[in-house]
Amino acid sequence: MDHNKNIKIVDFGLSNTYKEGELLKTACGSPCYAAPEMVAGKKYVPIRVDVWSCGIILYALICGYLPFEDPDTGKLYKKIINGDFTIPKFISPDAKDLLKCILHVDANKRYTINDIRNHRWFKNAKLEKNPEGIIIGMDPIPVSFDLLSNRLTFNCTI
Repeated sequence: MDHNKNIKIVDFGLSNTYKEGELLKTACGSPCYAAPEMVAGKKYVPIRVDVWSCGIILYALICGYLPFEDPDTGKLYKKIINGDFTIPKFISPDAKDLLKCILHVDANKRYTINDIRNHRWFKNAKLEKNPEGIIIGMDPIPVSFDLLSNRLTFNCTI
């Protein structure tokens, strides 16, 4: 979270660079986050596979687990290529719709960033103005000196 309370999710461990309008063919990234066109070895539009990967992250944040998992990599790739995933019943209809649109196996029909920003679920997301808790990097972390001085009483060491 940055100083403006924006959440940043970054993982460039296995990434690639490209020029505007260039198609890529290099497979990179973690298999569970890879878009169908990348898994199939096709040339792909980089931003469309990035949207897919962000859709995987959104799915995990909303549902609590990844949409595509299998210990057998071949089976995992087949699930990804076929778009074989389910969304739990407890997820709202708007969130389900957005996830299905982002995780569309046809890259040309997959939502763009503008489509996502204009989706009902995204527009209706209510962000707390003053979230509870400590924001790392912004708020001082309180230290209980009483607790620290009594640590030996509780047989705790630092």
